[in-house]
Amino acid sequence: MSIINQKTKEKLYSIIFEADTPEGKAFDVILILIILSNSILIIAESVDTIRYTYGTLIDILGWFFLVIFTFEYLVRVYIIKNKMSYLISFFGIIDLLAILPAFLGFFMPQVRFLVVIRILRLLRLFSILKMGRYIDESSHLLRALKASRAKITVFLSTIVFIIVIVGSLMYIIEGPANGFVSIPTSMYWAIVTVSTVGYGDISPQTSMGKLISSLLMIVGYGILAVPTGIISHELAHTAKDNQRTKTKICQNCNGEAYRSDDKYCSKCGASFDQVN
Repeated sequence: MSIINQKTKEKLYSIIFEADTPEGKAFDVILILIILSNSILIIAESVDTIRYTYGTLIDILGWFFLVIFTFEYLVRVYIIKNKMSYLISFFGIIDLLAILPAFLGFFMPQVRFLVVIRILRLLRLFSILKMGRYIDESSHLLRALKASRAKITVFLSTIVFIIVIVGSLMYIIEGPANGFVSIPTSMYWAIVTVSTVGYGDISPQTSMGKLISSLLMIVGYGILAVPTGIISHELAHTAKDNQRTKTKICQNCNGEAYRSDDKYCSKCGASFDQVN
């Protein structure tokens, strides 16, 4: 016999899995506040002075949040009809990873900090706050990255060749005496230098090594501009293509369709077929 009847299950489903009802929106907002509080607690716990001063309180709150997240996860699994679909979904995996590290923390203490991955649940804000257009804008960036993948692949391949060649040269020129103990170590130095980070843990000492280092740093400044130009160019084309698809105008609120296959207005939700 089911612990919760079907009507109660449907009510819980509308509250937990949907944000269109007042109860569902309130549940999501409360859950987001709990997630933020838990994330702040985990970050604060990693600070030694805070952990030593408020260790007991942190442990109590940690167990409190763990109980809430575990109960919420079990309720989600219990009330949903297609359980496997939820378990292997993005948010289903995030929900599991939010509680699993806490239990693994009994055997590997540092793993418990991975529960901060729960903060990915804040992506729900897009649906709660009706920010669908922001998701649509992010898809433009993804399309630009996809369109420029061939150019970026060639660019990254060229960088790899430069790093391998310069790393090998520096190993020969500087050698172990100056910190370049192997070609992989020299390649690490080349990556740090070409990215203009420059940790300073390894540095050339010979005149030839300094010359190569200077040239590599100059190349690094140029390298930073290349992917920016490629992606900016593709973004401009994507924006133009997107403008061309804005052909539907909602007669109810004057909202525009952002994709050619849009059937409903992104502002008021009215059907284009009904109002046009």
